Amino acid sequence: MFQNFDGGYIEVVCGPMFAGKTEELIRRIKRLEYAKQSYIIFKPKIDGRYGDNVIQSHNNNRREAVNIEKAREIYTHLKDKTVEVIIIDEAQFFDEELPDVVDDLADQGYRVIVGGLDRNFRGEPFGTMPEILALAEVVTKLTAICPVSGKPATRTQRIIDGKPAHYNDPLVLIDAEESYEPRSRAQHIVPGKKKK
Repeated sequence: MFQNFDGGYIEVVCGPMFAGKTEELIRRIKRLEYAKQSYIIFKPKIDGRYGDNVIQSHNNNRREAVNIEKAREIYTHLKDKTVEVIIIDEAQFFDEELPDVVDDLADQGYRVIVGGLDRNFRGEPFGTMPEILALAEVVTKLTAICPVSGKPATRTQRIIDGKPAHYNDPLVLIDAEESYEPRSRAQHIVPGKKKK
């Protein structure tokens, strides 16, 4: 799975919610720690589920992180630091400059590990993740288990007030009673989505 590239490169860990993306990032971080490689973790300020300055998996494994708003802020946190690996979690929430920043960092010789949702609740490519996937040398696409069918889940079902979210609902909701479930393709329901 892991190749020994000459110079920097990009790895992506993606999939639906509850697939273990952050857990996989932390597993890779543990390997970095064992190998005594220096790293820094970034996460978007918008993701406050587990508090500031931390990434945390659903299994409660956690690591300290740097909260940033814009992708270009990564550069300011690299000054005067010896870092070999840059880790970015919840990449789908970053601005449109993230692919350029990630590509540039790899060109500078960094190993860049990016984690995030590859699809939004509508089942469509999420944010800049498609472009980052195209730039990556290594892609790990994880699946969860669909609670309806028991089959592999590749999608994220958003549920609002007990019902599947409508296609026209905003991608990010604040102060709404919502929850998420992993779903298989056949069990993923998006009312209002037009068929092609």
